[in-house]
Amino acid sequence: MRLSPPRSSPRPSPGSSSRSPFRSSSLLGRALVPFVAAVALFGTAGSSVAGAVEACGSVITAPLARPASADDPCPSTDPVVCRIRVLPMDEKVEAQRTRMRYHGLLEDMRRTEAAMREAGATDEEIAREMVDMRNQAKEITRAGMTPEEVRILEQRNVAKYGNPLGPTADQLYVKYGSWQQVIDASMRTSYAVDRELSLEYRPCPV
Repeated sequence: MRLSPPRSSPRPSPGSSSRSPFRSSSLLGRALVPFVAAVALFGTAGSSVAGAVEACGSVITAPLARPASADDPCPSTDPVVCRIRVLPMDEKVEAQRTRMRYHGLLEDMRRTEAAMREAGATDEEIAREMVDMRNQAKEITRAGMTPEEVRILEQRNVAKYGNPLGPTADQLYVKYGSWQQVIDASMRTSYAVDRELSLEYRPCPV
């Protein structure tokens, strides 16, 4: 990704609504399906191969477990994990593929962060871009969800953050207290979800 050097402008304060000059357009042209980090999962038939490896990113470490009965108690407190456990096998396979695409998104974010640092961007500029990229991805991937699934996610986020796409960069700054921690949080992934989908996340070198 080629990025222009940052334009000279006053540094926005934590409460500012100024936009970063590093607007990423790569996500907008990408046909992503709903990623498992959202709550709803759905898909089509397919198969998984134990030990299959992409160049970097997600690694399939074991065959997927057979679907659990809806009557079986879920051992996890994570509703996404509980949802994955009872998916039919074809949908679980697609959920695994979707999760791998999600990790691909994280790699895009990591490359963008590295390019911005090389161009001299501040932690705040990087944090705002990372949060915006994450929210752009949510907006794009929800296009494949049912209206009911989208409504549930948006109601949860509005109630919690006042924003249907989730927390803003400023809300995360208030929560974590530093822009670097906002950057880290924006690229965080769930080990429990990866494990349920037989995936191990191995970041690509930057």
